[in-house]
Amino acid sequence: MAKKVVATLKTSENAKNFAKVIKAVRSPKTGAYTFREEIVPLDALQEALKA
Repeated sequence: MAKKVVATLKTSENAKNFAKVIKAVRSPKTGAYTFREEIVPLDALQEALKA
């Protein structure tokens, strides 16, 4: 379903280009890694990677 959402955002008339960011985040309790996904505009890509 996420692919369909991204495809509709790209085909709209005034939409920006988007990127899907997947980060590996370590849990402080268990130490296991979990993955967090975000869809961000290319303008805010560097800020999303730093956070």
